[in-house]
Amino acid sequence: MGHRTGFFLVLLTAIISGVSIFANSFAVQGFNPFAFTFLKNAVVAVFLFSIILLLKDFKAIKTLSRKQLCQLAVIGLIGGSIPFLLFFYALQFTTAINAGFLHKTLFLWASLFALFFLKERLDKKFIFAALLLLAGNFMFFNISSFGLPEMLILTATFLWAAENTLSKHVLKNTSGSIVAFGRMFFGSIFILAFLAFTGQTVSILVLPMQQIQWVLISSVFLLAFVFTFYSGLKHLPVHKATAVLLLAQPITVFLSFAFLGTSVSIPQAFGFLLIISGISIVFGFGFFLNAIKTKRPSIASERN
Repeated sequence: MGHRTGFFLVLLTAIISGVSIFANSFAVQGFNPFAFTFLKNAVVAVFLFSIILLLKDFKAIKTLSRKQLCQLAVIGLIGGSIPFLLFFYALQFTTAINAGFLHKTLFLWASLFALFFLKERLDKKFIFAALLLLAGNFMFFNISSFGLPEMLILTATFLWAAENTLSKHVLKNTSGSIVAFGRMFFGSIFILAFLAFTGQTVSILVLPMQQIQWVLISSVFLLAFVFTFYSGLKHLPVHKATAVLLLAQPITVFLSFAFLGTSVSIPQAFGFLLIISGISIVFGFGFFLNAIKTKRPSIASERN
């Protein structure tokens, strides 16, 4: 039951991610991306703390050891601060589709990290599926536009992959909501330190109403993303959890088609089929079909 719950949660994360990347490509236009990132992450940290209180998980925070707190701080540094600053700065200068493609290579780097540091077994079936996923994801990318913004997004993705691997290790002894909170709380502190060091803290206080609205919208997406993903990652190997996230890319492309008039090419349609096939192979076709027919379990009922 835990494995299936993890699949549904990460599947929901993929949907949220696809919509979020599309929306955030508008949210950062004309805004200070660093102030935007800090406010969004800080709001999510407050929301997650409220959820922890609601779920009566606060005692678990008080019992965290010094080692666990240090691990959460590292998660905040390499997952909740530096990559966010890189990603949202670069998102001003590239398309949502290209950003989505590069972000979805996360499964490749995360799988390699999990192989070496968590000793997760990557069998021949997964390697074949990974080739399908990479090929499918590549169908959505405009290779002619690769430049500094794309390099920054790729760097952010590499850091997130490392953070996902560390988070999986920490999740052995704590809940997904606490890991998500640690990521956003410590991440917000590091971003605030960056703003203070670069003299940009004043930009937090002078946001017009339009920017505040975008901060709240993006915060809702990010809250849903981290809560579902880390709750799902607790029940799944890193390489499987991050592979499901590739479903977000076709969603971003569809939204660009529906609202921006961007055409969907035949290669992109073929890429979507390759991604579906790759994820089906990762989990096994029988599991994938049965999971679609099964009602999604309650998150609270699976909470440790």
